[in-house]
Amino acid sequence: MLNITKNSLHEKVDLLQYKSGKKVFNERNQKYFNRFLIVFGVSLFIMLFLPWTQTVAGKGYVTTLTPDQRPQTLQSPIPGRIEEWYIKEGQFVEKGDTILHISEVKSEYFDPQLVDRTGDQIRGKENSKKSYEEKIDFLGSQIGAIQQEKRLKINQAENKLQQSKLKFRSDSIDLEAAKTNLEIANSQFNRAQTLHNEGLRSTTDLENSRLKLQEAQAKRIAGENKLLASRNEIINAEIELNRIDAEYGEKVSKIQSDRSSAESSLYQTQVDISKLETSFSNYETRQGMYYIRAPQAGYINKAIKAGIGESFKEGEPLVSIMPSNYDLAVETYVDPIDMPLLHVGEKVRVQFDGWPAIVFSGWPNSSYGTFGAEIVAIENFISSNGKYRVLLAPDEEDYEWPREVKIGSGASTLALLENVPIWYEIWRQLNGFPPNYYTPESSTNNKTGK
Repeated sequence: MLNITKNSLHEKVDLLQYKSGKKVFNERNQKYFNRFLIVFGVSLFIMLFLPWTQTVAGKGYVTTLTPDQRPQTLQSPIPGRIEEWYIKEGQFVEKGDTILHISEVKSEYFDPQLVDRTGDQIRGKENSKKSYEEKIDFLGSQIGAIQQEKRLKINQAENKLQQSKLKFRSDSIDLEAAKTNLEIANSQFNRAQTLHNEGLRSTTDLENSRLKLQEAQAKRIAGENKLLASRNEIINAEIELNRIDAEYGEKVSKIQSDRSSAESSLYQTQVDISKLETSFSNYETRQGMYYIRAPQAGYINKAIKAGIGESFKEGEPLVSIMPSNYDLAVETYVDPIDMPLLHVGEKVRVQFDGWPAIVFSGWPNSSYGTFGAEIVAIENFISSNGKYRVLLAPDEEDYEWPREVKIGSGASTLALLENVPIWYEIWRQLNGFPPNYYTPESSTNNKTGK
């Protein structure tokens, strides 16, 4: 515990006898100090009503305006082994310059004449295809010849059938005539026999009549035999007609089967040719991948796979390159609470790391060493760091950004919002309120125009 007394020191000791006491308790000094306090208080009160620009602070880094201008790594789409480097780190390369030569590591691609041999296979398959096409044409001609022969044979058989029918009709007439003659001979024999019995005719006449009757009977039997033979010829002609149709139908079916087999082989050959052509194209394209070339003009940053003979898998980065032509931009990140305050087209002040600057966040026009920027894109999904990404481009109406700034260097940003009094900004900061929400005039005009 401190032993503090209530006795006043100045009541027992005269402080004015000391040099420091004379300076402190001099009435003139007190007058100047009071004036200073009054002037300071009035100035501070006036300053509370000065304008203050509300800002949204962000932290980011320098990047490029378009994705194709950003640093990139070159990969090989095929696995391989490094054979030779044609560049050095930091070297400038033009678009299409050869950077690296690689070789194969898969045994199925070791053959140095793989493309030529595949071409020979394609030509052999094309010759086979031509042979199948000729065979199909020959079988088609053969089918036509057989069908023509079939038509001739059928016409011949039909003519024979017609002849058989005509002969059958003629034999039918002859048989009818023989039956008529038989009836006449039978009548004459009966009359001759009656007359002979009555004694009016001789036995010789009776025998002659019997002989004629027998001859008529023989002719009728012969006519019946000829008629049966003619009917058999008609049946044989019809059978022959059916046989010819079946025989040539079988021949045509066999040739059509051979033609279908040839067509199937032709289609399979076409499929094989298509597969070989695809393989040929793939092999040619793969050979073009043995040389890694620069996709655009730029500087070689780093050789990621360096050793000669070092193997790598497809898709592994081999070398990184920085494009020589690019447009600077800043990629900054803002808190979710400030994201609704930002709009595309708004002005932003940027301070680059390592670049001398004097920054007054509330008075951007009084700052030194900051550069103007404009919001060109605002990400609609939160980033992995819990903030929203905002892309800034140089403000064409402000000072040009320094070319000495490198891609990837840090940058601090201040998005300019509304102008408010200083007392309001102090009150807002003490209460932890966000800056005023507002809509830019361009957005308001667009809504009114709609």
